[in-house]
Amino acid sequence: MRAFTAAAVQVAAHPGPLSAASVAANVAKGAEWVTRCVQATGAELVVLPESASTGFTPGLGPDELWDLVSEVPGPVTEPVQEAARSTGAHVVWGTYRRGPQRGTVYNSAVLIGPDGHVLGSYAKTHPFSGESCAGGGWVTPGEEVTVVDTPLGRIGMIICFDGDYPELVRVQAVRGAEVIVRPSALLRSADLWELTNRARAYDNHVYVIGANATGLDPAGMIYFGNSMIVSPTAEVLARAAARECWVSARLDPEQAMASLTPGSSVPQTFDHLRDRNLALIRRYAEDLARPAQSSFPHA
Repeated sequence: MRAFTAAAVQVAAHPGPLSAASVAANVAKGAEWVTRCVQATGAELVVLPESASTGFTPGLGPDELWDLVSEVPGPVTEPVQEAARSTGAHVVWGTYRRGPQRGTVYNSAVLIGPDGHVLGSYAKTHPFSGESCAGGGWVTPGEEVTVVDTPLGRIGMIICFDGDYPELVRVQAVRGAEVIVRPSALLRSADLWELTNRARAYDNHVYVIGANATGLDPAGMIYFGNSMIVSPTAEVLARAAARECWVSARLDPEQAMASLTPGSSVPQTFDHLRDRNLALIRRYAEDLARPAQSSFPHA
């Protein structure tokens, strides 16, 4: 990884019922914000929210949503691809995308390179409650971990609720991820948002860039923004407010693990990846893959 400036952009989806026109407007808006952000900050990596092309809760079933979105690359990415090309930045864009048959829709994070080409696409593996088709929602879960080598560094991708699952980010870190991007449309508390961003960064000594939605989506859900960039020692390097905006920070590998806590003269001596008890992990690996649930009552 080399030093570079990264930015998290939070934008609001077009309000009201979802349509072909609103999808096109959202994609054009995302492209415009990428351009403005790069011009203002010089960011070489720009991350936008989850499902920014539509808003998270579409108010449609999977068949109707499939009709409104596209494959990747396609109309749901092309204006953003052009913005990446014209600015020379890497861009992570959140969008629903078509699967191979009508009704198969993936909640995806798409990594676009500075030449405008799609470098990688990740499909959310842990849909939020009610989002998954299995629970009457509109999304088919993904099944693959994604880490992409770029000139900036190795970038892993997760989406929103994925950040609650430490195993997913740990696999990416073991595979060499140095930066984890987390496009989100978080519907829970700002405390949980900060907790999970900082924990995943600290667990794995990676930078985490969380770009959260703001405003209303087509179903009227309200999002609180608070996008943030977190260091590998869990320091919040940048934090946004609740309105449409961006935040940026310098990601420097030479400073990432320089001290035990931010600003301290005590050097960092431990490493959560290097110091794992692998014998213990191997001994109990089957337990990690066993079905389980909390013993406490819940809805």
